[in-house]
Amino acid sequence: MKIKQQAPASLQQQTTPLIDVTFQLLTFFMFTLRIVGPEGDFNINMPPPGAGAAKSEILPDIKVQLLADVNGNLASLKLGERQLGIGPGAYQLLNAEILKLVGGANAARSTDIEIEIDADYNLHFDNVVKAIGACTGRLGPDGKTIIRYVEKIKFAPPKANPDA
Repeated sequence: MKIKQQAPASLQQQTTPLIDVTFQLLTFFMFTLRIVGPEGDFNINMPPPGAGAAKSEILPDIKVQLLADVNGNLASLKLGERQLGIGPGAYQLLNAEILKLVGGANAARSTDIEIEIDADYNLHFDNVVKAIGACTGRLGPDGKTIIRYVEKIKFAPPKANPDA
């Protein structure tokens, strides 16, 4: 039996679907493009010349010190040089004092104020977290929203372990 051999089909690629996909991608990227403003273009309102030097209120650094007893529990909570006590009431008092320092309940949250927390080496971590929470803000009246007082919190450099 004789088998008929077919002539090899020409291998030619279809370019029409490729062009269609290219234009669809081009259209997609054109529609999703977000134009960014020029870098370094700041909208700054400067006082007119000769208006005199404006009084700038310089806020003092806020320092919170957490001292531990031998078991690692909170022994003392200080705001600056003022003793706030120990226990949950001390954190509520810290929150109220921070609110007074940043300008009251109606004041917008300050990005200029920075709080430094100085915690003892042996202090349990949950006390530090409670102090951070008391410094940054409080819950709103609905109990779900957070009203922030301060955004910047830094820690004092750690002191060497006294037991080592």
